[in-house]
Amino acid sequence: MTTASADAHGHHGDHGHDHPEHLAHHFDTLEQQFDSCKLGMWAFLLTEVLFFSGLFVAYATLRANNPEIFSLAASFLDTKWGAINTVVLLVSSFTAAMSVRNAQLGETSKLKRNLLITLVCAGAFMCIKYVEYSHKYHVGLLPPGMEHSMFNPETPYIPHGDHTGEYLELQAHTADMTPAERVHTMTTLGRFFGVYFFLTGLHGVHVLIGMGVIGWVLMRANRGEFGPDNFTAVDLVALYWHLVDLVWIFLFPLLYLIH
Repeated sequence: MTTASADAHGHHGDHGHDHPEHLAHHFDTLEQQFDSCKLGMWAFLLTEVLFFSGLFVAYATLRANNPEIFSLAASFLDTKWGAINTVVLLVSSFTAAMSVRNAQLGETSKLKRNLLITLVCAGAFMCIKYVEYSHKYHVGLLPPGMEHSMFNPETPYIPHGDHTGEYLELQAHTADMTPAERVHTMTTLGRFFGVYFFLTGLHGVHVLIGMGVIGWVLMRANRGEFGPDNFTAVDLVALYWHLVDLVWIFLFPLLYLIH
C-alpha cells in the first residue's frame, strides 16, 4: 500500500470513528447539515408563500368585482369561531417556538410538553373547523341547495340558526331583482363559499400534515433523540408550523372580518 493511499485510508477511518451519531454521511459537520436543511426548508416555504399569495390575489380580484355580494356572504361566517381558532394557533406557534429552545438546551421534559400542547392546539383547530363546516352543511350554505335554503321562508333552520338577520337581509337585498340578477347573485354567493371552502380546506390539509410531523417529532422526543447537538428536526417542523399559522392570520381577516 502506498503512503498516499494509506493516509487516505487512515483519514477515512478517523472520519468514520469521529462521525457524530446524528450526522448524515454526506455532511462534514453538524453545522453544515443544519444549514443545508434549513436552506431547503426555507426554499420549500417560499414556494408555499408564492402559492398562497396567488390564491389571496385571486380572492381579492373576485371580491373587488363583487364587493357588495361578497360582503353579504361574509356575514354568514361565524367570527367567534374564527377568532378562537386564531388564538389557538397563536398559542401553538408560541409552544412550537419554545420546543425549539427546549431542544437546544436539552430540556427533554419541557420539549415533550410543548410539542404535546402544539399538537393538542392543532387538533382543537381542526375540531372547530369541523363544527363550522358541519353547521354550514346542515343549514344549506353549499352551492347545490343554497338558493332553495335562502329563499324558502319555510326553511326550518332559520328560526333557531345564528343567521336569521343575514337571511332576512339577503331576501330584502334580492326582493326587487329580476330572475337574471338573482341568478347572478346566487352564483356569486356560491363562488364566495366555494373559495371559502377551498382556502380553509387547503389550509386544513396543511394543519393535518403539521399534526403528522409534530407527532413524529414528539415520538422521537420520547425516545430522547434531541439535544444541543441534534435539534434540526424540531427547528424545521416549527418553521413549517409558523407558516401554517401565518397563512391563517391572513385568511381570518380576509374571509371573516372584511365586510
